[in-house]
Amino acid sequence: MSVAKLDKQLCFALYSASHQLSSIYRPLLEPLGLTYTQFIVLMALWEKDNILISQLAQRAGLTKATMTPLLKRLEEKGLIKRVVPSDNERQKNIVLTDSGRELSFKSGDVTKQAFCETALSESEAKEIIALCKKITQKVSQA
Repeated sequence: MSVAKLDKQLCFALYSASHQLSSIYRPLLEPLGLTYTQFIVLMALWEKDNILISQLAQRAGLTKATMTPLLKRLEEKGLIKRVVPSDNERQKNIVLTDSGRELSFKSGDVTKQAFCETALSESEAKEIIALCKKITQKVSQA
């Protein structure tokens, strides 16, 4: 029987890297009044807004239970609004406000600065992104 070595585990490497990236983003997002998770949701909305909460949760890789308080805080900040679609009154779409759209213009600087702090080359980052997508696609198909 072999003993698992922490430093040899993919799960630990991904967890540690994710934690470190969150730490890099924290001071960069603080002046914007955002948490890392809120920033993730906004990035998803900047690509496509006026979508169902369930679609946004899936796109951002979050659970619906996580979305409810997160969206409430973004709405309190005036960055999003919940809209009931005319064709289905039981669901709500999430729509960016003008302030939410405006914030997108600052996002490029934030992500660029965070990337610089990782000390990765562009090709290394692309490779890691591709490998992470491979893992998430494989897991979601199972």
